[in-house]
This record gives sequence, structure tokens and C-alpha cells, in this order.
Amino acid sequence: MRFNLRKLSKPLAATALAAGTIAAVTTVAAPAQAAGAYAGCPYGAVCVYPNASWNNNHPSYIFYSYGPHKIYNQYGQHRVFNNQYGGAGSWICKGADGTGCTWYNAQYTYADYDLTPINSVKLVAG
Repeated sequence: MRFNLRKLSKPLAATALAAGTIAAVTTVAAPAQAAGAYAGCPYGAVCVYPNASWNNNHPSYIFYSYGPHKIYNQYGQHRVFNNQYGGAGSWICKGADGTGCTWYNAQYTYADYDLTPINSVKLVAG
């Protein structure tokens, strides 16, 4: 299984807040929707994108609250971005109730996962 883990640097995030825009990993400029938003993912949220891309800044799921969140009919590679703050993390889990978690994303990171066997994303406090 192959996945890419990327971390957005704090200086990059600060620059994005000041400028209102941020250069995407592929160096394509993407406008921020609000302070701290990135690629359509609001600051404080965990977002799931179809395919292993930013999907033109349109996530298919946006989660805000801690705890498990069910996902449905997600097959193949998807990008999961943790845009939370305060050290909050997210787990990718096989169980629909947030159990059987195998992959962890720290704050301000994203990774591409095969979500075929995955049934939930669990947000946890830092």
C-alpha cells in the first residue's frame, strides 16, 4: 500500500493567512476561502477528497467534531487532509464506529489512502 504524507509548514500557513491565498503542493495558486482555509477545507476541519488530488478545492466530506464519522461508498485512492489546530489529529478506521484505526494524520498534514476497506474517520483532540 502506498501513500504520501505531506506537512504544511507554519510559516506557509501564516503567509496564507496574511495573503489570503496559498500555493498548492502542485504550485497552482488556490484562493483561501477564510482565514486558515486550504484547498476548500475550512480551518479546524478534516476533509476527504475524491481521488488522490485536491479535486479543484471541493472535498467530498468535511468533518468538524471530535469522534468517529462514517464514510460511505469510498473506493480507491482519496486524499485526507487534517486542517485542525491545537495538535488535533485524525485516524482512518476500518470500523464504522471509529475502531480498527490504522493510519494517523497529524495537524496540517495530508495523505493519500486507499479507502476501499475504510468505514470511518475519527477526529481526536491534541
